[in-house]
Amino acid sequence: MPAKENYDLMEQGYEKALGLLRQCCTENGFLASLEKKDNYKRIWSRDGSLLSLASLLSKEPDLIRCAKNTLLTLADSQGPHGEIPSNVDPVSGRISYGGTAGRVDSCLWFVITCGEYWLATGDDRFLDTMLPVMEKVRFLLGAWEYNNRGLLYVPLTGDWADEYIHNGYVLFDQLLYLQTLRTLCAIHAECHGSEDHNLQSKKSRLLHMIRDNYWLVPKENLPDDVYHEILYRKGEKAAEHSRNKYWMPFFTPVGYGYRFDSFANVLASLLRVAEPFQQDAVDEHIRHITGDNSLKLLPAFHPVITPKDEDWQELQVTFSYTFKNKPYEFQNGGLWPMITGFYVADLAQRGKKEAAADFLVGIHQANAMGKDSGKWEFREYANGKTFEPEGVSHQGWSGAAAIMGHHALQGKKIFNF
Repeated sequence: MPAKENYDLMEQGYEKALGLLRQCCTENGFLASLEKKDNYKRIWSRDGSLLSLASLLSKEPDLIRCAKNTLLTLADSQGPHGEIPSNVDPVSGRISYGGTAGRVDSCLWFVITCGEYWLATGDDRFLDTMLPVMEKVRFLLGAWEYNNRGLLYVPLTGDWADEYIHNGYVLFDQLLYLQTLRTLCAIHAECHGSEDHNLQSKKSRLLHMIRDNYWLVPKENLPDDVYHEILYRKGEKAAEHSRNKYWMPFFTPVGYGYRFDSFANVLASLLRVAEPFQQDAVDEHIRHITGDNSLKLLPAFHPVITPKDEDWQELQVTFSYTFKNKPYEFQNGGLWPMITGFYVADLAQRGKKEAAADFLVGIHQANAMGKDSGKWEFREYANGKTFEPEGVSHQGWSGAAAIMGHHALQGKKIFNF
């Protein structure tokens, strides 16, 4: 277990994180960051959901109220087809549903967080307000399957990794889709006193499809729910160095991606998709890529894309304002407290509390670093090579990660459906 000085750091880090969430709280909901840069100082569906999930764990009334206001603000700006905004600026009234492509995960995080808020508070009036909103989201998600075969198709820049090159049938989004369906199933059963058999069937099939299409192992016979036989066989050959070690990040109509997606692999375990042998394999891979790093944090993706790699040219033109993904920076190998917070929750849920505590210390160490004011800047990420703090400061979900990890070690769960 951590030494005495680390316990002090963990206590201080938790209080500092709560303080940051309080600062991010407005009458319209949580801001992604306090920094006036790009469009961070807005109400975001993704960031707001993570801050809301942390707030529910904290049980602080003011933060829980802000979580509710976040969801109400997003619902009020729902698009005509069911789209949940990527972000909303209540001051100017501007609503964004994404950049050059929409954000698929905005809808997923929204439904998941609505369900967790209702479960934690018992606020039936809130649920009544959200039911028609969530029903429109459900319909839209079905349309985003495109071919009605069970998996969401995610365009380039279509989820949290909006300046990275993953696209197609992205594992991360399928996992959130599964949790969304679980949430919708539970809400339907509560409201109607019976199961929605179509939803239940869809949820069950998606679980099998994730297991059969994203964990590649040499097999003479194809798994039952393979999405496309030729693609699967191509993936087996292309991913010889990574198969049976971790979950594949995505596949497209032309083949599989192979880089390690930390967030997706963590969620596969946390959301009870992974079997124990798969959890152990991923743990071992994380140990391999984090090594003896002095800062225990997970990279967004691994290995890093460098100018020598064939993906470099595509990565260089995938950005919103300025290019951020130099080697070991941002999503290209940057180390993220936010992702690590979910890994802490996963390890704790599996009873690996000592390892969970080590990574929680890493979150607090990263949050405590600074470049401008010197301390506790809650930077977006740390450089994967130098470990220097980088990105936007006073990032709300870096604080949320510390709060999630803190309560996970006390036995609480982020996801309860």
